[in-house]
Amino acid sequence: MTDVLRRGRASLAFSFFAQGATFALLVTRIPAIQGRYGVSDALLPVFLAAVPVLAGVGSVTTEQLVKRVRPSRLLRSSQPVVLLALLGVGAGGHMAELAVALAAFGLAVGALDASMNMLGVSLQRTYGRSIMLGFHAAYSLGGIVGASLAWVGAHWHLALWVSYLPVVAVLLPAVLVGSRWYVDGGSAPVREAPEAGDAEETPEVRETEGGTVVFRLLLPLCLVMTFAYIGDSTVSNWSAKYLQDTLGGSEQLATVPYNVYMVTTLLGRSIGDFGVRRFGAVAVVRLGALVAALGFAVVAGAPGAWVGMLGFTLLGLGLCVLVPQTFAAAGRLFPGASDTAIARLNIFNYVGFLIGSPLVGALGDAWNYRGAMLVPMALVLVTLVYARSFKPGQDRYGGGYERPRTADVGRGSNGL
Repeated sequence: MTDVLRRGRASLAFSFFAQGATFALLVTRIPAIQGRYGVSDALLPVFLAAVPVLAGVGSVTTEQLVKRVRPSRLLRSSQPVVLLALLGVGAGGHMAELAVALAAFGLAVGALDASMNMLGVSLQRTYGRSIMLGFHAAYSLGGIVGASLAWVGAHWHLALWVSYLPVVAVLLPAVLVGSRWYVDGGSAPVREAPEAGDAEETPEVRETEGGTVVFRLLLPLCLVMTFAYIGDSTVSNWSAKYLQDTLGGSEQLATVPYNVYMVTTLLGRSIGDFGVRRFGAVAVVRLGALVAALGFAVVAGAPGAWVGMLGFTLLGLGLCVLVPQTFAAAGRLFPGASDTAIARLNIFNYVGFLIGSPLVGALGDAWNYRGAMLVPMALVLVTLVYARSFKPGQDRYGGGYERPRTADVGRGSNGL
C-alpha cells in the first residue's frame, strides 16, 4: 500500500466520522429545534420527512454529476454545506430560515452519503480486501461523539448555535484539509483471464460487467438496504418509548438503549471487516440478519427493561454489517458502473428511514408495540433470501476483489 492510499483511507474515514457527528447533533436535538422555532407537533413530521426526501433528490443528482465530476470533488464540496446547514439550523430564528437550512442539509447530505460510499467502494477495490465496515465504524464513532456533545448542550441548557458553532469550527477546516488526500479509484477492475475449465460467461455476468446498471439485478440489494434502515429507524425512533411505556423502564433508563445500540454498532463494524475477509460477505450478512432478527424477537418478548436492553444490544451487533456490505456488493456487482449503482442504492437508505418510524408507530397504535416489533424482524429475515447477492461476482477470478489498472491506483483528487 502506498502512502497515497493510506492517506486517502484515513481522510475518508475522517469524513465518515464528521458526518456521523453532524447527523447525531441534528437528530438528538430535535426537541430543542422544535422549541426554538415553535414548530407544532403536527408540522414537525413534515420537516423531518422533508430531509430524507431531499436527500434522495441529492443522491439522484449525484448519479448524474459523477458522470462529469469525480466523487472526491463532490464530497469536498458537499460536506462543508452539510456542516454550515447544521449551524444554520442552530442560528436561525424564523421558521422559513429553518426550512431553508434543513433543505440545504437534506440535498447536501444525499450527495455526501453517495460520494462517501463511492470513494469507499473504490478504495476497497484498490486495497483488494474488505475495508468498508471500517469506514462505517468511523461514522458510528462520530455518532457517539455527536450524541454526547448534544447531551452536554442539553444538560447545560446551551443555545443551539452555542452547541453547534465549536463543532463546525473544528470539523469544517479539518475536512477541507483532509479532502486534499481523497483518492478516486478506477471505475472497473482488470480481471485475470479465466482458467481452463471455467464456465462460460452468462448473459447476467456480461450485464453486470458493462457500463450500465441493470435495476432488476440491483433490486435485491435495494430491498436489503430498505429493510436494514427500517430496522435502524425503529431503534432510533422507538427504543426509548418502548422501554419506558411497554417494558416499564424509568425515564432515565429509557435513554440508554440507543446509546447501547450505537456502541454495539461501532463494535460490530470495527471487527466486521475481519469477518468478511475470513468467512466471506455472504456468511457475515446472513449472521448479521439472524442476530438482528433475534434482537427484535427478544425486544418483542422481553418481560422487563433489562431483557429489552439485551435485545437492543443484539440489534446493534446484527444490523451494523448490512448497510456497508450492501454498498460493497453493489460496487462488485457493477464494476463498470459502481458510482451509478451506489447512487441509486443510496436512495433506499432514505426510503427505509421514511417507512420505518411511521410503520412501527401505526402498528403500535392499531395493535400493540410488541407485535409491531415483529414486523421489522420479519423484514430483516427476508435478507436471508437475498444473501447470495452479496457473493463476489468474480470469485472465479481470484476471490472477488481485484486490483484496478496500475494507472488508476492512487489517483487522488489533487492529481496524485
